[in-house]
Amino acid sequence: MESIFYKMIYFVSGIHSYFLSWNDQIENSLTDKQLHFLIFGLFGLCLLLVLHPIFLWLSKTGHTMIISFFYVLTVILVMTFAIEIGQGFTGTGIMDFTDSEAGVTGFLLFACIFLVIRAIVHLIIRIARPSGKTPDSKGSTDQDAASDYF
Repeated sequence: MESIFYKMIYFVSGIHSYFLSWNDQIENSLTDKQLHFLIFGLFGLCLLLVLHPIFLWLSKTGHTMIISFFYVLTVILVMTFAIEIGQGFTGTGIMDFTDSEAGVTGFLLFACIFLVIRAIVHLIIRIARPSGKTPDSKGSTDQDAASDYF
């Protein structure tokens, strides 16, 4: 996983260098901060325009766990790197990629265990549900309500 992080860093660094040289080539005097403002603003908008319809579709089809997973993964990534950067600046620890790798791997492992248990619970509910069970007035059965969280 560490090699993936380094590949991502080199990829992003290459993109950063490309935009800096592009800025120099067109003889524009945008500062690094102005370039970050423009590029991240446009990149974020494009990402929003691509991801919103996908997440909307996932929420309509009842796949909200996928949305939750990606949100939590993003938070975990930001937190692990923020902690490592903070340790590097404050001297309260050693700034080490393997710590971030361990944190992300821990989340992925525990998430996989949870998702396997969740799949087993859903399978048991599906098998145990009588085939003629009619939904209540809200359109869901008691078993559906019990399995909403899981």
